[in-house]
Amino acid sequence: MNTNMKPVLGRGLGSLIPTKKVSQVVTSVIGHQEILQIPVEDITPNPHQPRHHFSEVDLEDLVSSIREHGILQPLIVSKCEVDNKFELIAGERRWRASKSLGLKTVPAIVRDATKQQKLEWALIENLQRADLNPLEEALAYRTLMDELSFTQEEAAKQVGKSRSVVANTLRLLELPEEIQEALREEKITKSHARTLLAETDPKKQHELFEAMLTGKVTVREAEQAVSIHRPKVSVGRHVDPNLVAHEKKLQEILGTKVEIKERAGKGTVTLHFYSKEDLVELLARLSEV
Repeated sequence: MNTNMKPVLGRGLGSLIPTKKVSQVVTSVIGHQEILQIPVEDITPNPHQPRHHFSEVDLEDLVSSIREHGILQPLIVSKCEVDNKFELIAGERRWRASKSLGLKTVPAIVRDATKQQKLEWALIENLQRADLNPLEEALAYRTLMDELSFTQEEAAKQVGKSRSVVANTLRLLELPEEIQEALREEKITKSHARTLLAETDPKKQHELFEAMLTGKVTVREAEQAVSIHRPKVSVGRHVDPNLVAHEKKLQEILGTKVEIKERAGKGTVTLHFYSKEDLVELLARLSEV
């Protein structure tokens, strides 16, 4: 044990993670938590990292911070089964910045984990941060659901979001690839993208998208343009407060938008869903009623 090392404090997921000693690395212990100094070259990126775009400006800022203050929050890694390497679970930006600075080692916490656990921790750790772009966030939710068989509600609970937030974010993946790419590159905003989702006519959607790219329309103007093409609701239609109350109650029970329309004792009850997974979940809930 090297007793002259400067202690490194772990925060976030690190406070939950006990570790084992690893050969050929220098260790320090804070409380019951062991922080290891692991060679940068022995760490490989996480293949399930939801963040695909790393801002050069943000990385430069992080490099400057690490140069002045060091790495204040340890990386989280797991031991690979072969070749004595480590795989990142969380902290890729810190790892990239450390490589850029030419650091030989970085502080890290090693946690034993199955493939499923590594996937879950990596996705959840990143989703709980605020700097994923909307497409990365949507893809992370989709991966949680596909790889771990989570429902939208379970995925939302894992990351502390509402089911509606998860559902609306997932809908971004329904946009044409050209629009997704513009959102990924921040040429349009998430609000722009949501407005485009509301336009069901592909030709009008593309025209509106082009207008957004050139700055010819604001989000508000785009919303107004979309609303013009929506079916008109008859003006002066009487809204029964009892039906509204029932709509709200059903929405709470089913976790989705509900519309009840009634006239002269006849009408419809409309349940909205936004993906195949939504439909499966909704049908399962209805079968339990």
